[in-house]
Amino acid sequence: MGFFERYLTVWVGLCIVVGIALGHLLPAPFQVIGGLEVAQVNLPVAVLIWLMIIPMLIKVDFAALHRVKEHWKGIGVTLFINWAVKPFSMALLGWLFIRGLFSPYLPADQIDAYIAGLILLAAAPCTAMVFVWSRLSDGDANFTLTQVALNDTVMIFAFAPIVGLLLGLSAITVPWDTLFLSVVLYIVTPVAFAQWWRRRVLAVGGEGALDALLGRLHPVSLTALLATLVLLFGFQGEQILSQPLVIAMLAVPILIQVYFNSGLAYLLNRRFGVAHCVAAPSALIGASNFFELAVAAAIVLFGFDSGAALATVVGVLVEVPVMLSVVKIVNATRSWYESGASVAASAVAESSERRA
Repeated sequence: MGFFERYLTVWVGLCIVVGIALGHLLPAPFQVIGGLEVAQVNLPVAVLIWLMIIPMLIKVDFAALHRVKEHWKGIGVTLFINWAVKPFSMALLGWLFIRGLFSPYLPADQIDAYIAGLILLAAAPCTAMVFVWSRLSDGDANFTLTQVALNDTVMIFAFAPIVGLLLGLSAITVPWDTLFLSVVLYIVTPVAFAQWWRRRVLAVGGEGALDALLGRLHPVSLTALLATLVLLFGFQGEQILSQPLVIAMLAVPILIQVYFNSGLAYLLNRRFGVAHCVAAPSALIGASNFFELAVAAAIVLFGFDSGAALATVVGVLVEVPVMLSVVKIVNATRSWYESGASVAASAVAESSERRA
């Protein structure tokens, strides 16, 4: 795991301090940046988001989709968690904690925006960092690559409907045209461009040229992420200073949903007799979030200074430490997992023999 990824929480903390300080001391430049919009899209942030997302999507090989049948049980579990459980469980946790338990301590005019940000965070599975989590848990590389490619394909079609449905159920009005614009800008366009670039580089120079390109783009992607966070906290500074506990309260449902979804995926894989090298990345993919997309969509839909943008950034803040703890759990329980998975696999085999 790279130095930056390992200490991502530290860098986000520094961005909080720098962003709040700059926003307080130099409000005029931030207002100018906030006003650079075309069709509700902030141009500086759009550029930063593309610089963040495209290098990650270049890593994804959609040709791996032909391997789906090799690990169909693990694939099925992860798809179920990512698209049928995680967004809905996050909405439920948002209603319970943000609209319920914590509402007396939060600004009333931002309650709906906080819930919207949490929903956006949970509605798209992680694309890039899961490769790191998979390596740390000794996961099957082919499964991870196939699952990420499949999730990215599903995301193109499912992200907007799921977000629109859950925001509607939460009585949060969102313009559908803006939601679809965010999908086109931050999913469809980057995926298409990244895959074109990937194929071109592979055709010219092979895997070595692709690795070299990713090495050059990596610091660009990280710098864009940090710059985006500084801008966000520059706009959020006054709100955070007035209610510093808001970040801790937003972190509670995020933490619960990560452990709930990773645990459920892990147990389901064990029940179906899936190998640990598949179950581990399945649990990690099921729990992690594509926070770059969530941040971009929150800005487009609700604005820089919204509670939705702040909620998605809290997801960035807790991503690394909480996912590393999940990695530690799945590694520490490998013996327990394999004992149960082998029993389940034997039971499935016996049942198949009887039917035959």
